[in-house]
Amino acid sequence: MKKYSSEVLENKINEFPSVSLTSLPTPLYSLENLSRELTGPEILIKRDDLTGLAFGGNKSRKLELIIADALKKQSDTLITWASLQSNWCLQLAAAARRYGLKPILVLFKTSDLPFFYDGNLLLDFLLEAEIQVKETEEKGKSVSQEKAFSLLKEIAEEEKKKGYKPYVVSVGGSATGGDMDKPLGALAYLKAMLEIAGQLSVINKEVSHIVIASGSGATQAGLLVGAKALGLKTKVIGICVSDKKEEFLLQVKDIALKLIEILQIDVEIEDREIILFDDYLYEGYGVVNKQVAEIIRLVFKKEGLVLDPVYTSKAMIGLVDLIEKGYFSSKDRVLFVHTGGSPALFAFKDRLLELLS
Repeated sequence: MKKYSSEVLENKINEFPSVSLTSLPTPLYSLENLSRELTGPEILIKRDDLTGLAFGGNKSRKLELIIADALKKQSDTLITWASLQSNWCLQLAAAARRYGLKPILVLFKTSDLPFFYDGNLLLDFLLEAEIQVKETEEKGKSVSQEKAFSLLKEIAEEEKKKGYKPYVVSVGGSATGGDMDKPLGALAYLKAMLEIAGQLSVINKEVSHIVIASGSGATQAGLLVGAKALGLKTKVIGICVSDKKEEFLLQVKDIALKLIEILQIDVEIEDREIILFDDYLYEGYGVVNKQVAEIIRLVFKKEGLVLDPVYTSKAMIGLVDLIEKGYFSSKDRVLFVHTGGSPALFAFKDRLLELLS
């Protein structure tokens, strides 16, 4: 297994076309108050909620590559799926409109949250995205790739009959399939790992662990492959927000191996290096409970930082709990990646008021 320089990896990444959607680099700094409050390792944060497109979020990085791929394939319509208050779908719709493409969003009701125009859905409406809401029996977890791709294929065929050229992409821009035949989402986060390494070098710090919310796999896969390729000892910890770790590990690994393949780099990924915790799923995906409400309030009060109710709140709950359980040593330094999604907070306002009042 080889160690690669940032320059070599950047050159490999640049072989893939991209468009401009983000304002990079996003800020990286220490959460001093929270670190002091928890009396554990120093906690740094990577503000990928500030990427710049439609209230920001990690999916904007992925969409720079995905939009370019769609344009290269002469598509004029983007079709994807996710849950009702999906930040991925919002960012895809915004990116699509910016580059003259029509967005079609298939939104599954994976929780009991009713359909109404608030949070990300309001923004989808303002973008005039075509929204199709679907019921699912798979409450509290993600919809299966097989089921979703089957449905989106039908929608794509209908669009073709209307004269459009659709491009089907998986939830989160993570798994290959549909019209995305390369792990472009993970590629974007390998690039993000280079950005992180550069920022840490400037402030002369290293991180022992990176903690993220892991929902569709590409962010974790990209960061892990990036850390390994750079020869870093940094461990990437994914806090599961939808699926159990046993089944989700296979998805992260598959994406990571496909990323290594397209880059043609000598990097090996072992199962033990794909670190996942599913202890914080609680009642399931998108369900806001007391722990979620309290962590959102705590971090906002301590750092003026707004977490979202579905992803980053669960990841922060995991980070805090791991600190309190002594998972990290006093010599460790942990980087928390804020992957965005904050507009969804407003759709859950009634639940948050009920839990915190």
